[in-house]
Order: sequence, then C-alpha cells, then structure tokens
Amino acid sequence: MEPWNDTGLSEFFLLGFLEDPALQPVIFGLFLSMYLVTVAGNLLIILAIFSDPHLHTPMYFFLSNLSLVDVCFTSTTVPKMLVNIEIQSRAISYTGCITQMYFYLVFAGLDNFLLAVMAYDRFVAICHPLHYMVIMNPRLCVQLVLVSWVISVLHALLHSLMVLQLTFCTDLEIHHFFCELKQVTHTACSDTFPNELILYFASVLLGGGPLAGILYSYSKIISSICAISSAQGKHKAFSTCASHLSVISLFYCTGLGVYFSSAVTQNRHSTAMASVMYTVVTPMLNPFIYSLRNTEIKRALRHILF
Repeated sequence: MEPWNDTGLSEFFLLGFLEDPALQPVIFGLFLSMYLVTVAGNLLIILAIFSDPHLHTPMYFFLSNLSLVDVCFTSTTVPKMLVNIEIQSRAISYTGCITQMYFYLVFAGLDNFLLAVMAYDRFVAICHPLHYMVIMNPRLCVQLVLVSWVISVLHALLHSLMVLQLTFCTDLEIHHFFCELKQVTHTACSDTFPNELILYFASVLLGGGPLAGILYSYSKIISSICAISSAQGKHKAFSTCASHLSVISLFYCTGLGVYFSSAVTQNRHSTAMASVMYTVVTPMLNPFIYSLRNTEIKRALRHILF
C-alpha cells in the first residue's frame, strides 16, 4: 500500500451497513426512527426536569446532563450515516472523520463520568441522608460536571492529535458506520504502537476508574440497604437507584460487548452491530428506563404532555 502525505489525504470510506443496496431503505428507516426517538425522549426528560421545581435536585441535575450528552452522543454518528445512505455515498472527509472521532470520544467519556457521578450521588443520598443536601450542594454538582467535561475533552483531544500524526495509506476503507478510533488507526501505514499504547492506558484509567467508583458506591449502597430493618424502607431505598443501576448495566454491558466482539471475532458486521447497541440503542432506551421507573419523572411528563 502506498502511503499518502497527510496534506494530500481527502477522505475515508465508511463501509458500515452500506454493502447491500437492497437493505439500505430498511436501515435508513430504522436508524432514522431510533434517532428521532432518542432526541425526542431525552429532550422531554430535560424539559420535564427544568419545568418542575420539585425536580431541581442534584440527582435530576445530573440526569438532565446525561440526557443532553446522550443526544449529542447519538448526533455525532447517526446523521452522517443517514446522509450517506440518502445520497448513495460512503465518503467522509478527512477533517470530518477526525472531527466525528473527536466528538464521539468526548461524549462517550462524558457518559462514563456522569454515570460515576450519579452513582456517587446515590451513595451520598442512601448512606448519608442527613448530610445529603450539605454534601451535594449546587457548587459541588457544577464542579463534578465541569471536571467530567474537562477530562473528556482533554482525553479526546489527546487521541485526535495522535491520529493527526499518522501517515495513511491508499486503502482508506473503514469497516464501520462511523470513524471509530481503533478503525481509523488501523488504516494508517505508519507505526501505530504509541497510539495503541495510549488507547490501552486511557481505557484502563478513564474506563476502569469510573467503573471502580461505581462498584464501590453500590457496594456501600447495598450494605446500607441490607442494614435497614423494614421491608418498606429497603424497597424505598432501592427504588431511588434502580433506574440508574439499569442504565449503568445497559451502558457497560453494551460497551463490553463492543470490546469483546472486536477482540474475539473477525466478523466486522458483528462488531458494527454491537456498536449500534452501544451508540444508538442505549441512549434511546435511557429516557424510557427513567420515565417508566420514576414516578416523579412520569408526573412531570404528564404535566407537559397533557
């Protein structure tokens, strides 16, 4: 394969699910429907939280941020795929690919950190209920969100700058429906060992760190719930974190599914399908999980819709 100078590189080709022309209308309709449901559902959650004074609490502040991030997360990948299907094209410009990859990493990281912050919020609420409003004051809540943004932006910027240093080949086909970091790196002709090393350490540190915090928080939460004597008290305590626990399970199970599918199998379609679960289906289901299992959200949504 002949290397290309970075300045001469014009575009990549996203193969994704576009290999069978007969299925493209079905795929277009399916992804458009999921995208519209994701955007509408998460925006309704944000509107419900901001319109109901009873929901102006730390837990719902973090939930509104998570819903906003989910809209942005899905919007980094799905619209471009829909446009490519509509215009019968697989191309994405070099600049567009790097930009898409950057924002994908930003919002994936934010999802990860916000779920950890929400776990800490539930830990304080259940394990230290008398000091909850003192500990989770507005200043700390804003600081936690800002720190999540800063770390995610810097992490994405690091990977993007590393990719910009690579020299790419004439074989610029990406077997995915968006510019995923690992797939883009594999199209390079130059040495990618530094990129893969940084990717590995960043995944362990920035992926494992929040997950460890979540596991620690819920170990303390479970201990506190088990110490409650009444069954009604246990049910009430568990119900306050059931929705969050469901979202965490969905997020990390689909994320691990993407990792293992790419590591174990060489079937590119399997990896792409696993990524759909992680990047599209999970953000779409989050509003349903919170609205169906949360009476306060359901009340606020009824007030808006009816």
